[in-house]
Amino acid sequence: MWRLFGPDGSVNKSPGTNGLTYRDAGVDIDEGERLVDLIKPAAKSTARPGAEAGLGGFAAVFDPKAAGFKDPIFLATTDGVGTKLKIAIESRRHETVGIDLVAMCVNDLSAQGAEPVMFLDYYATSKLDADQAALVVRGIAEGCKQAGCALSGGETAEMPGMYAKGDYDLAGFAIGAAERGTLLPRLDEMKVGDAIVGVASSGCHSNGYSLVRKIVERSGLAWDAPAPFENGKSLAEALLAPTRIYAKALKPLFDAKLIKGLAHITGGGLVENTPRALPDELAADFDWDAWQRPAVFEWLQATGGVPEDDMRRTFNLGIGLALIVDAAKTDDVIAKLRAAGERAFKIGQLKAA
Repeated sequence: MWRLFGPDGSVNKSPGTNGLTYRDAGVDIDEGERLVDLIKPAAKSTARPGAEAGLGGFAAVFDPKAAGFKDPIFLATTDGVGTKLKIAIESRRHETVGIDLVAMCVNDLSAQGAEPVMFLDYYATSKLDADQAALVVRGIAEGCKQAGCALSGGETAEMPGMYAKGDYDLAGFAIGAAERGTLLPRLDEMKVGDAIVGVASSGCHSNGYSLVRKIVERSGLAWDAPAPFENGKSLAEALLAPTRIYAKALKPLFDAKLIKGLAHITGGGLVENTPRALPDELAADFDWDAWQRPAVFEWLQATGGVPEDDMRRTFNLGIGLALIVDAAKTDDVIAKLRAAGERAFKIGQLKAA
C-alpha cells in the first residue's frame, strides 16, 4: 500500500499542452513508482502469519486467528528517528535509520508485553530520490525482520517547499498483540527488593542526538573522521549504530511470565523512563557502577563537558531496557537473555518511594 502523494494528495493532471503538470510543481509520479518497484522485494521478505506484506490497496490487514492469537488485545505505537536523521543525511549513510524507526516503535510495544505484528512507515521529502529512499525502506524491512513483524504498508510524500533540499523525515507506526490478561506492567505483583535487570543498548539508540550533534560540532571532527571511541569506524558510522530490537529475545520471558514490568529507555534515560513501569509506592534504586558504560558516552561527556545529571537524563548510558523481575529469578532471566544473544546484568532493585 505504498503510494506517492504531493502536498494536496491529488494526481497528475494537465489542462492542456500549455498547462502545468504535477512534475512542473515538483512532484515526480514516475520516481514514486520506481521506488515502489525497488522496495517490493524488501517488503515481501517481512511477511508473517496473519499479516502479509503488500503493495497497493488502501489499508493493511491483520488476521489474529491466522497469527495464533485466541483472545488478543491490540496495541499501537508511533515514533520517529529524530535528529539522528541529520547525521544520516549529512554523511550520506541511509542504510540503518530504518532499523531505528522500527526499533523505537516495537520496543515500546515490548514494554507493554506485546508481540509486534505489523509496521507501517511514512517517508516525507522535498524531492524524491528513489534510490536513497529505497535504502531507507530496506532498513525498515530489516528492522521488521528483527522484530518478527510484517512491513504491511507505508506512505511516501513528496512535498516541495516543505522540506529543505536533500532532507527527509520518517515516522513509524507499529501494531502489537498480546493475549488478554498478559499485558505489562503487573503492578500488583511488584514489591520492595525486586531486581532491576538491564539489557544492553547498542549505543545512543535514537535519543539525545541534538546534544550529540552539538558535541560533535564542538569537537571539530568531520563525519568521515575516525571515531575517537570505536576503532575501525568513521564518526558517522559509529554514531549511526542502529537501535537494538529486543522483541524476539523477550518473547520466551513473556511466555514464562518472568517479567513484572519493563521500561524502554529512551529520552529521559533510566531516571525518567523506569518509573513509568512502577507503582507509585515503589522507586528504582540504581547501582550506577553495576555496568560499564559504552565508550561513546564517555567521549560525549568528556568532549561536551556534560554534567552527570544531564547524562543520566538524556542518554540510555548503555541500558536499552530495564526489566523488573522477582529477585529469586534474576539469574534465570539474565541467563535466558544471554542465551538469546543479549548482554544483561542486574543494575539495581526496587525500594519504597
